[in-house]
Parts: sequence; structure tokens; C-alpha cells
Amino acid sequence: MNPTTQNPQENKKGYAHKDIESRFYRLCEERGYFEIAGNKHLWQSPNPKSFCIMMPPPNVTGVLHIGHALTFTLQDIITRFKRMDGYKTLYQPGLDHAGIATQNVVQKQLLAQGLDKDTLGREAFIAKVWEWKEKSGGAILNQMRHLGITPAWSRLRFTMDQGLQNAVKKAFVQWYNQGLIVQDCYMVNWCVADGALSDIEVEYEENHGKLYYLRYPIADSTQALIVATTRPETFFGDTAVMINPNDDRYKHLVGKNVISPILNRPIPIVADSHVDMEFGSGCVKVTPAHDMNDYEVGKRHNLPSIVVFDQKGILNENAGEFAGRDRLEAREAIVQRLQELGFIEKIEDYSNQVGKCYRCGNVVEPYISKQWFVKKEAAQKAIAKVNDGELRFFPPQWINNYNAWMRELKDWCISRQLWWGHRIPVWYCQCGEKVAAESENPTCPKCHKMITKQDEDVLDTWFSSGLWAFSTLGWGNGDTQAQSSLYDDTDLATFYPNSLLITGFDILFFWVARMLLSGESLLQALPVKDVYLHALVRDENGQKMSKSKGNVIDPLEMIQTYGADVLRFTLAILCAQGRDVKLSTQVLENTKN
Repeated sequence: MNPTTQNPQENKKGYAHKDIESRFYRLCEERGYFEIAGNKHLWQSPNPKSFCIMMPPPNVTGVLHIGHALTFTLQDIITRFKRMDGYKTLYQPGLDHAGIATQNVVQKQLLAQGLDKDTLGREAFIAKVWEWKEKSGGAILNQMRHLGITPAWSRLRFTMDQGLQNAVKKAFVQWYNQGLIVQDCYMVNWCVADGALSDIEVEYEENHGKLYYLRYPIADSTQALIVATTRPETFFGDTAVMINPNDDRYKHLVGKNVISPILNRPIPIVADSHVDMEFGSGCVKVTPAHDMNDYEVGKRHNLPSIVVFDQKGILNENAGEFAGRDRLEAREAIVQRLQELGFIEKIEDYSNQVGKCYRCGNVVEPYISKQWFVKKEAAQKAIAKVNDGELRFFPPQWINNYNAWMRELKDWCISRQLWWGHRIPVWYCQCGEKVAAESENPTCPKCHKMITKQDEDVLDTWFSSGLWAFSTLGWGNGDTQAQSSLYDDTDLATFYPNSLLITGFDILFFWVARMLLSGESLLQALPVKDVYLHALVRDENGQKMSKSKGNVIDPLEMIQTYGADVLRFTLAILCAQGRDVKLSTQVLENTKN
């Protein structure tokens, strides 16, 4: 039919985003427009200016959420602009292996099939994880394509691919040889399900619990000290009772002993300015093996550390009649026993902040454990260079948050009690020698025999993603044939330092700070020049989105309904206002119109 003879109303069709967006995206990708050389005809000279931006690698377990959509949209806007402006442009895509999260997902799948990780064994379990990754890992990549972003897909990297495994080994060995990686017994954050956690992997929640006032009889006296605690189940590990040296009520008792309830064990009364005289009774128990502050007090006063539960949170023989019970489940029974014996003075309602594992939600325990650490000194030059203006934060006030965190920086616990991840490249010889090596089964420098025993733990996920700004450009990848076609020998010189980093402010310390210390320490240059930290996407009332609240906006549903252009344009406009992004279907509808 001739178009001119059609009913005019039949021609008035809306923008068919489902057809148009996918068709043109596919065409552009097939023609290589997203690749470094895809816009070569726009380069302004034989040696054009370069521009590089790194995609924060999303977890292989994940799906595209609205925060991803905002980050990727902003990255894509600047990438397209730089291409058109004649820059040699790299937008680097990738995925993160997400150690704890991925292992937990596969473990649950196996349990549903009646299988157990430990029964399978390490190698078979890891094979199962790779199998699952191959099936599901591409889902989020396809979702990114639906969003319309234009990274150089031919250069896709995964934090567990062979080249990046080599880079991780190189970084570890280099720091180890410089004395910046050490193994020692420290007090760490411990999850009874996931093992050691770094400080920023602990999330604090308001807890409505109890404050228990325990009676500790003073030795050779009819009197007792009243000690307030929120954790009566740890009293089995008490090695002192502590008062403030300026507290006139108690300072005459310093040097005497009290008798530990139930155990009938004498423990000293010590004075330390750490005690808050206004808290509880002004007397606190000291449990060096199970409290971060008490651990430091114990070192100052040479107190022994008595561990009262194991790595799974099960009370041990030091807990007497309560041995074999979970430390939290046993609390009520322990309190009841203390009451029966007259050791409870009173119990009050009490609210405090309790640390939870950011992955599984279990209560995090301070626990003395032998772990691997990157020493905080590795970050000192990066901190100095940031404050000398070699890196700019946008908005600029984020430098204050960065500095506030870095001033309190502790050694970074990098070992995790998992099977899925980068296994720590340290080998233990039968002769007692310990060797960090990039190669498998290295030769012992002491007895010259081949070493076959490797450290059982894996590295914190953020260790490998902290190398992302340069490992993806070939640094430390070695001559692995499988990776050689992904990058050019000049990529590192061309694209490092990266030009710009765009990400949410919520991973400033998880990822950005890790990259800054890694890049400066290993390559002697900060990995990026400019860092733009955008706000979070919230619902129309400014509330954080969560499944429990029922206010989650699924970007894929929005793309299906309104199209990628509408979602991207809406997010970009709202973000430009410089506040938290308040998103609703009404705003999307207005943008579409």
C-alpha cells in the first residue's frame, strides 16, 4: 500500500524502543564502534589524546540493579563524548568473581541437591563454581547491553581469568618481598559462617538487648564489684576487671583480685583510662580474646587471652558445663545459671550497635586468628599524593571522607577462609621454609626441594579488584596466550593512569581506596586522575530501596516499559541535581513524554 493512501492515524505510532534500540545496538556492536579503533576516523592526529574509564566490575552472581544503571549510564555518556571528540577511547568492561557471595550461592545450590561442599572436596567444588559461572555469568552482560552501554566488549575481563590470576600473584609477591604483606596472629572481625572480614565488611545495626550487671566477689572480702556487660557468655574468658584510675570509688582496689563467677578463678583488678566511669557501674570486665578494646588493654597490662569459643561460635572446654553450645544460644542458660548462684545484680534494657557480616548477617565476633595482612604503610604515599592534588574528587568534599577513613587506617586483613578465589601464593616446605612465589610448586631456597603444599586460604575479593585499573591493561598478566589478544603491549603506557573513575560513593573505601593504594604502591603512580562519586538511587520518598520495603525499581522492567533511552536520560537528569536520585515511575513517564 502506498504510504500516502494510509489513514493518518495508522501512521501515528509511538517510539518503538524494543525494536529500535536493540537493532541499532546490535548493528553498532557488530561494526566494532565500541572498540578502541572503532572510531579511528575521528582521531585528531596519528597520536591522539587518550581517554580511559574502568567499569567497576559487578559481581558474577548479580543482576543489573538501579545503582548499576546509574553508574553505567554516566560512564557511557562521557565515553561517547570522548569518542566523538577525537580521543583514543577505552571503556573497559568486566566481572568480579565475588568470593564470599559466589561461594555461598553455589553452596546453597549443592545443599538443595543433597550435596555438601566438604564431601565434594576443594577441586570438585571449584569446578562446580566455574560451571555455574559459565551458565549464569553472561546474564548481567546481556542486561548491560539492554541498557545500551558501549564498552569495548572484545576486551571483557574476569577477575579470575588466567592473566589476572598472574597479576594477583605478582602483586602479592612484590608486596611480600617488600615486607608490606605479613602473616601474624591479630584480632580480626570474624564471621562464624564466612571467616575473617576486613573492617569495612562489617555493617553495624541498632540492637535492642540487655545490660547485665554481674557480681564479682572481691577476694578476701565480703564485698563485690558490680560489672556491667552486654555479653555475659564471654565472661569465661575474663582475665581482669578494670576501673578508671581517676575513679575514687574503686582506685583503692587496684592490685587486688576478684573471683570470677562460677569458675571460682581469681583475676586482677587493673586501672586503665579506657574505662568510661559513666558506663554501667564504672567497672568493666576484660576479655582480651573476644573484644577489640580489651585486646589492646590486655597487651598493655600483659593479661593472658583465653579463647572460649571456636571458629564456628561453639563454646569450648573453658566454658565448663556450657561447652559444645552455640555462644549466642547459650546466653539465656548462662544468665539463668548466674542468677541461680546469686551473681546477677540486675538486668536492664539496653540499645547498642552490633556488627553484622555484610554478606550473611551473622553477628561478627572479635577473634584472634592467624591471617595475612597488607600493612597500612602501603597506603601512605597514595594518601600523600591525593592530598598534594594529584587526584581530584568530584564533588570535592569527598576528599574529607577519604582522609577521615585513611587517618584511622589499620592493616588490611586479606586472607579469607574460602575455596573460591585467588589462592594465596605462599608455599610451605617440609623443612620449615615459607616461600611466596608466582609459580606453582616452587623450589625451596633452603633445601632445594620442590614444594607442594600451598596456603589453604584465598585472598579478599577486593585484593584482585584493587588491581583492576592496570591488571586489565596487561600489567602482570604474563605471556598467557589466552589473554594476549585482549591488549596491546602499549596499553599500559597509553591508558595508565586512567582518565576518570565514576562510581557510587558507597564503595569509596571498598574499592576506590584499595585501587589508589595498589596502583601507587605497585606502579608508583595513582591509577586515576579524577574520581566522580555519584549519589545513591532512592525511591520517590527518598527511602533506600530494599526488597523488604517493596520499593525496589527494577531497571530491566523500566527498560522493557519505557526503553533504555528514557531510563538513562531520567537518571542523568536527576543525578545532575547533585543530590540523592529520587526515582519513580511518574518521573520516567514524564521523561518519556
